[in-house]
Amino acid sequence: MAIKDTSETWETLSTSRPFQGAKTAVDSDEVRMPDGSVVRRDYQVHPGSVCVLALDGDGRVLVIRQYRHPVRHRLWELPAGLLDVPGENPLHAAQRELYEEAHAKAGDWRVLADFFASPGGSDEAIRIFLARDVADAEEERYAETDSEEADMQVEWVAREDLVRGVLAGELGNPALVTGVLALTAALASEGGLDGLRPCDAPWPARPYGA
Repeated sequence: MAIKDTSETWETLSTSRPFQGAKTAVDSDEVRMPDGSVVRRDYQVHPGSVCVLALDGDGRVLVIRQYRHPVRHRLWELPAGLLDVPGENPLHAAQRELYEEAHAKAGDWRVLADFFASPGGSDEAIRIFLARDVADAEEERYAETDSEEADMQVEWVAREDLVRGVLAGELGNPALVTGVLALTAALASEGGLDGLRPCDAPWPARPYGA
């Protein structure tokens, strides 16, 4: 049986915004439930994000290690960033993040996976791109202005080691977990990596321009 998520909106009686930050906000909605009752739903309003799973010819994945204060952990992650400009093409954002965080470029781009980061409490949508034919960027290295980003560690790690880390509970960044397991599934599929969606595939959660 084929299953898929479907778009649906329950009646929202009112919306307020008790918090507005630099990049994200918090909305509070009064929502009518199917039984007629009304409940409040508080959630983070997020512009969306892109991630890059860069894969080299030896089957290694480019990962970065970065401190994340809310969870008090230094996590291994994929290069990633926010969709800062409304309607921005996510591929352009992904290419920018790969250059800024890893000083790299890629010749082949495909969509690996789309997912919602925490749909019970946030509307953040994330698109993970697969990047192949990876090489060093010719441009000058991007000058980090954020102290956390300036402290990032960049490594190429075998996919199998990342899978083991995920299954052992040693790697917990959601995009890394999703990306590595999706990559493993794609490699085992009939179409392989060439069967993945093209880099300009529609993204209903975050529609974009050219």
